[in-house]
Order: sequence, then C-alpha cells, then structure tokens
Amino acid sequence: MSQSSNTILIILLGILTAVGPFSIDMYLPGMDAIAKDLGTPISNVQLTLTSFFFGISFGQLFYGPIIDRFGRKLPLIYGLILYIVSSLACALSDSVWSLVFFRFLQSLGACAGMVVPRAVVRDVFSPHEGAKVFSQIILVMGVAPVVAPSIGGLLLNYASWNMIFYALAIISALTLLLSIYIFDDKKGSDHSISLKLVPVLKEYGEVFTNPAFRVYVLTSGFAAAVMFAYIAGSPFVFMVLNGLTNTEYSFVFSFNAFGLILFSQINRLLLKKFEAATIVRVVVFSFLVLSVCLVASSMLGFGFIPMLFFIFLLVSAFGLVVPNCSALAMAPFSKNAGSASALMGALQMVFGVLATAAVSILHDGTEYPMLVVMGTSGLLALACFVFLGRKSHKIKES
Repeated sequence: MSQSSNTILIILLGILTAVGPFSIDMYLPGMDAIAKDLGTPISNVQLTLTSFFFGISFGQLFYGPIIDRFGRKLPLIYGLILYIVSSLACALSDSVWSLVFFRFLQSLGACAGMVVPRAVVRDVFSPHEGAKVFSQIILVMGVAPVVAPSIGGLLLNYASWNMIFYALAIISALTLLLSIYIFDDKKGSDHSISLKLVPVLKEYGEVFTNPAFRVYVLTSGFAAAVMFAYIAGSPFVFMVLNGLTNTEYSFVFSFNAFGLILFSQINRLLLKKFEAATIVRVVVFSFLVLSVCLVASSMLGFGFIPMLFFIFLLVSAFGLVVPNCSALAMAPFSKNAGSASALMGALQMVFGVLATAAVSILHDGTEYPMLVVMGTSGLLALACFVFLGRKSHKIKES
C-alpha cells in the first residue's frame, strides 16, 4: 500500500474505533434532560449506559467469527446500518425502557467499528508496524473524550436531548459512506470458518490459550481497568471532594485525554529504537511505582495536585500499553484474526466494567475507592506480564 493509502486507511480505522466512545461521551451531558423529559429517575437513565456497556462488552464476540467467515467489509457495513437505525430509534424513544433497549442495539452496531479495525491492522501490517498504526488510531480515537461531551452540551443548548442521537446517526451515516467507498477488504471471505456454536467456542478457547495472546490481552485488560476506574470515580473525586466546577472538570478530563494521545505518539517514536515488548515491559513496571505513589500521596495528605499528577501518568501510560499489546496479542493470528480481535476487545471491556463496578461498590465518600482500584489494576497488569510471561517462557514478536 502507498503511504497516502495507509494514511487514509488509518484515519478511517480511527473514526470507526471512535464510534463507541462517541456513543458514550456525547450523550452524558443529556442524562439529566432525558430523565426530566421521560419523567423517570436519573437512576433509570443510567441503565441506558449499563445496557450499552453490556452490549459492547459481549457483542464483540459475535463479530469475531463473522468477519473471519465473510470478510471485514460486509459485516462492518451491516453493523453500521444497525447503529444508524438504532440511533434513530433512540432519538424517537418515548420511554426510558425503550431507550435502554435501543441503546443495547446501538452498542451491537458499534461493536463492528471496534472489532474490524484490529483485525484489519493484523491483515495489512507487521506486528512492529501494527504497534505504530495502533498509536495513530488512538490519535484519531482519542479526540472522542475531548470533543464529544462538548458537542453534546452544545446541542443541548439549542435543541432537545433527541438531537444528540440524530447527530450520532448522521456521523455514523457519513462513516458508512466512507467505509463503502474507501475500505478495501484485504482478507476476503473464508468459508472454512464455521459459525456453529461449538467450533466458535473452541476457536475462542484456542485463541485464549495462545501464550502471547494471553499475556498481552490480560496486561492490556488491566490497563483498561485503570482507565475505567478513573472515568467512574473522577467526577465524584474531582468535583465533590475537591470542588472543581463542571468547566474545570472538563478541562482536567480533556488534559488527561491529551496525555493519553501524547504518549501514544511518543510510542511511535520509541518504536524506532525499541521493540514493542520492551516498551510494554518498562511501562508495566512503572505501574508499580505509580500505583504506590498514587495511594501513598493521598494517605499522607499531599493534596489534590500530586494525586492529579500520578493519575495523569497512569492514564497517559494507557497510550503506551494498548497499541503495543494490541499488536503483540494479534501477531500470532492470521486466519482467525477476527476472533482474536473480538476476544481482546470483549475482555478489555469486561475488565473495564468490573473496575467501574468495584469503584461503585467500594464507594465510601472518599477518594480511596478510585485510587485503590486504579492502583490495584496497575499492579495486576504488571503481575500478568511478569508471571504469565515467565510461564510461557519467552514471548517473541513474530
């Protein structure tokens, strides 16, 4: 592929990957308006977020064997069509329960944009180049948590909450058109791939038992848990406990998102001199120091700024771990890259949801639940890399 073709493909893959985050971040400012308009408690509206997380966690497993069997493009197109239709249905919902249901369908459509890009990177690029490409995808995708809440808030200033879902439908329709006219399926269909339940489960089992996949997917999964714990706990810790206004919180949240994007681009520079596995090794060992410092700084009463500094480093490290772990986890697979991509994405989301639940369950009116879950997740990422890596002898990039 030419350099220009590569650039266009990477931008498209980044946009596809951002569909899921946009679907979450863009409608968050409208949750209170939805509750008032539909005459329901905010707790019921929060179930629309739960149903979306549930669908996007397990729905990816549906796409894995599908894109291995029928190729990457056709399932992607059908997934985006499902997303568009369900987004319109969300906008037209007249009860919170119909909104919960259509948000679930919307998440199933969004899954296509999460599974297909990882498989395409494996199809087109070598593992080392793939790590660079995943860093570039994060650059495009990382814009979502920065601009999506602002777009949602802006729409609410001039229209009802329904307009947010109309906007998501329009964005996904444009993405669909780009996918139809730009996307070139290098993999194609493979009718030797079975879609029966037992062979599919066996395929996922074989993927997970691959030593390299298991090490890197669990390492990245716990790194994702660090991020989700931060997302779940930061509104309370930053605004309620430390008095930040909505504007100040948005600025801090955007600044940390910028750190993630910045580190993902630093990763591209590091890959010119170091192997992806070496970068992962250094970063996960830094989790030990950062996790201890994060909790200790709070226990010793150092204040908000030191805590924010260590949170920034932990969140930003996500931009170094995930691109490299994604490339290394996908490296052993070619025929079943779709299944590997789906399982990786599903496990990352499950780890993230568990971290979110842990922050909620442990809530005690202090910052410690968020800090402890973030720190513990970082330490578990290190433990997975060290002990599972040692068990599988020597993990190599292929």
